[in-house]
Formats: sequence, structure tokens, C-alpha cells
Amino acid sequence: MPYDPTKMKDWEIAEAAEKNLPTTEEWRDMLGLQKDEIIPMGRTPKLDFIKIMNRLEDRPDGKFIEVTAITPTPLGEGKSTTSIGLIEGLGKRGKNVGGCLRQPSGGPTMNIKGTAAGGGNALLIPMTEFSLGLTGDINDITNAHNLAMVALNARMQHERNYDDETLAARNLKRLDIDPTNVEMGWVIDFAAQCLRNIIIGIGGKRDGFMMQSKFGISVSSELMAILSIATDLADLRKRIGEIIVAYDKQGNPVTTEDLEVAGAMTAWMRNTINPTLCATVERQPVMVHAGPFANIAIGQSSIIGDRLGLKLFDYHVTESGFAADIGFEKFWNVKCRLSGLTPHVSVIVATIRALKMHGGGPKVVPGRPLPEEYTSQNLELVEKGFCNLEHMINIVKKSGITPVVCINSFYTDTKEEIELVRKLVEQTGTRVAVSEHWLKGGEGALELADAVIDACEEPSNYKPLYPLEMPLRERVEVIAKEVYGADGVDWTPEAEAKAKKFESDPKFRDFQTMMVKTHLSLSHDPTLKGVPKGWRLPIRDILVYGGAKFLCPMAGSISLMPGTGSDPAFRRIDVDTKTGKVMGLF
Repeated sequence: MPYDPTKMKDWEIAEAAEKNLPTTEEWRDMLGLQKDEIIPMGRTPKLDFIKIMNRLEDRPDGKFIEVTAITPTPLGEGKSTTSIGLIEGLGKRGKNVGGCLRQPSGGPTMNIKGTAAGGGNALLIPMTEFSLGLTGDINDITNAHNLAMVALNARMQHERNYDDETLAARNLKRLDIDPTNVEMGWVIDFAAQCLRNIIIGIGGKRDGFMMQSKFGISVSSELMAILSIATDLADLRKRIGEIIVAYDKQGNPVTTEDLEVAGAMTAWMRNTINPTLCATVERQPVMVHAGPFANIAIGQSSIIGDRLGLKLFDYHVTESGFAADIGFEKFWNVKCRLSGLTPHVSVIVATIRALKMHGGGPKVVPGRPLPEEYTSQNLELVEKGFCNLEHMINIVKKSGITPVVCINSFYTDTKEEIELVRKLVEQTGTRVAVSEHWLKGGEGALELADAVIDACEEPSNYKPLYPLEMPLRERVEVIAKEVYGADGVDWTPEAEAKAKKFESDPKFRDFQTMMVKTHLSLSHDPTLKGVPKGWRLPIRDILVYGGAKFLCPMAGSISLMPGTGSDPAFRRIDVDTKTGKVMGLF
């Protein structure tokens, strides 16, 4: 029986549903696992990836379903909620179904966006554990990342204080690190804008090397990006050793291997390769693994999670960060290529609210009440905003993956608005389903589940947008024109010089192209809604992730450290001191 989300808060629904959360032993029986393939860790066990994959190596893969969206409002349009609702709907149809979602960051959880656990009756449980660290993967990444910075600053201090003979006696090679060319900073898993730019090492010679430094949020760490694409522990170890921490005074990269810290970093992260097992409120299995940024990294749960899910489930559901122009583009051209996995269906989540915004509706501001245009019928705004959804449909079609549009229904949507969107989508020759999973759980997602089941029977004609042999600037041009709808690309002199250097250096030829831009517009300008016309994409810089093997062309300024708003979620989170239950998560 579904809970009533109009009367119960998400944490209250979670608390009620968690009374029926499967135990480790029940999970073992439900998933057909052997005793040593599940690692007990309280209410959220981990799955031993290597042991399960070795046993199920010859089992055929299930159907592969990805969830993306139209360009969202700042509130988000419910991709995680839809992913969970779809899993519940497929479960109601008697399918062996599961999924893999990203782990939420403490920054958004304690800020304005919330925990990304879904909502209503399409909720992931146990919600408290999911929202507050889970089994420690982000903590391990934070420690491993900061250990690299400890190693860097200590080496710089010792090279300043000791001559070459003393360094040699201590078995240290002089790396001659350039303090003005340090690639990495420190990380913390909160949105702390005061740490974006800092000075470290203030004091005497014993207090470290004084230099300018910075903090990012933990999920922006290259280590998180590496975890999302690593195929096993050996691959994880190799990639960690290739992370570029800084450059020497001749411009050569200084890696974690050079600092002799890569092995210790891997030791911190040795347990992170095993996905954590959670559940929907209707008891379907959902793995949680990795949680990288979507606007600067890959924005997907892990390749490991997908490989495991496709062996364990007949239908495996995952999602991409933000909209189809960012998350899906990286799923299409990076994740699928690296994993070798062929997806069957991409679900495009759309809301009446977002369509109205793209049709010229008033600005949507987190933490403030929605303007009346979003809570009352306005067919004109909906129709005008459909251009953004149609653009996303066309992006998915270019990949050869079958699209299915999900109208994520809110209680303020009218029947006329929903039918208008249905008609417009059907005119593009695309399947469309209305889903009320937030209100009704799996029962509310049956139409969506049926559309996905039907679409999965079509052959996948997946094809990447560009060949790996294509030079970097040509790749960016293709993405800008074919995905974003730009007229072309403009490079700053500095960015173009970097691009030419990367194109001429053979060691960068297998690096993936990881575009960096705002998620709030198809363009680089977050204020431009709908489908902007007559614009060019400006590239101002290129970041290098040596371990992940990403080249990240940057369109505009993207901060790796978000800020905390004036009305953050932590103001409403507390603990019942009698029961120990956490209250107020959303």
C-alpha cells in the first residue's frame, strides 16, 4: 500500500518503509548470491564485485536502461525519483529489475538541493545511511585525495629546507615542483565557498610550504571520476598513479607515483570498488556506487555497477547527471565506449514546470515559492517550451538508442497540459508515458514500465558521435554543433594553445573529451532557456585529469566548490534523542 506523500515527509516515509528493509541474508536469497559474495555492513551491505563477476561471467547481460532529462530548473526534474519509480514499476510487472545510482554528496544534502534519494513513494532506503556517508566511499576518496596534497606540500617543504645530498640520504629525489603550477587542491564534502581560495603554510619553516591553494567539494575529485570508470582494482591502482598533482619548473607533470603516494591512496580506496546495496521502498535492489560531478566529470554511477547490474538483473536502470546535452552526451560518448556496454533505452524525464520555464516562464529560484504560472494551467508556455524537450529527443536519437519520454507528473499539472505534451511527443514518433511514481510508487509507473519494456525489444543501433581518432578541437566542434546547437566554437588563445599541444602529443590521444559547461542551458549561458539560436561556444581553458584520462574543455567558469545558500537544509535536520532517528532529510 503506497504511503501518502501529501501528508508525510520523505524521511517519515523512509522510516516507515525501512521496517521492511531486507536483511543481508534476505538479500543473498533474493539476488541468488553466495555467502561470500555479500559483505555485511549494517543495513547497507556491499557486493563483492570481483567474486560475483567471476561466477556470472558467462551469464547473458540484461536490458540496459539509462535515465536522462530535459534542461532542468534549478530545482531538478526528478531523474532519481523517476529511476526509482521505473524500477518499482518494472517490479510490479514481475520483472527481475534493479539499478545503480550515484552516491549523494554532503554538500547538496546539507544545502538547498537535498539528498537525491528520490521522493514520495519513489524513494531509496535506508534514507539516513544513504544521505549521510553510506559505507564511507566519499570519506575514503576525501582521505586519499588529501593524502596526495599532504605528500606534495611535505615534499616541497623538504626540498626547500634540504640540499640535494641531504635529500639523497633520505632517499628523496628532487622534483623541483613549481608552486605557481599546482593542479590539485584539497577537498571536503561540504559546500564551503570560503575555502575556494586559501593560503597554506603560514608560519615558519616547520609549518609546511607557503603557497596559494584551494578546496573543492569531494565529489569533484579526480579520484571520484576514476572510481566511476575503473574496471577493477588493478585499473583503479594504475589510474591513481597517473594523477597529475602539479608541474615542475620545466613544465613536466608531477604525478602521485612521482610523490610515492599512489599505493597509500589506493589502500584508502581499496573497499570503494564494491557497490553498496540499498532498496526502493517497494524492496527492489538498487546499488549505489560513485558520485562524480556531471558538469566537469562524467556524472554517472560506475561502470562496475552497470557490469554487475546487467549480470544480476534482467532490467538494469541507471541515470546520467543533469540533462541529455551533458550527462547523456557523456554516457553516450564516454561511458559506453569505455565499458563496451550497449544500452537499449534512454528515458527522458520532462516536467510541465520545466517546459513552462523554457517557454518563457518567470525565473525559478530555489528556496522561494514557485510563481503562479507554474502552479496553474498555461498551455501557451508549455507548447513554447516543448522545443527543449524535442531537442533532447533528437540528441538521444542521434546515438541510436531508443528514447522514451516520461512526463513526471506533479499534482499541480492539469490534464490538458499533460495531454498537450503527450500529443507533441507522439508527433516526433517517440514513445511517451505519464508517470505518477511520486504519488503512487510502482502502481503509478506502470505506463512508463510498459513503454520501456516495449522499447527494449527494439534493436539498439548505438553509435558514438565521433571517432576516437578525431582531434580534440574537432570533437568539441562536433559536440557544440550536434548536441548543443551552437553555430561553432571560439577558443581563447590560451585554450587553443593547450589544445594544439594535446593534439600533437601521442600520450593524450586516448584521453576522453569531457565537456564542462552549465547544466541550466543548452548554451554556456545559464540565462538562455529553450533552444538558443545564433550563438557560439566559448572555450576558455582545458583541464587535465591524467589518471581518469580526461581532457576537459571549459565553457565559462565552473567552480569545483559550490556555496551554501541562505536557507540550507541543515537548519531543519536534527536527531530524536530518544530513538536516535534522524529527522528532516529530504
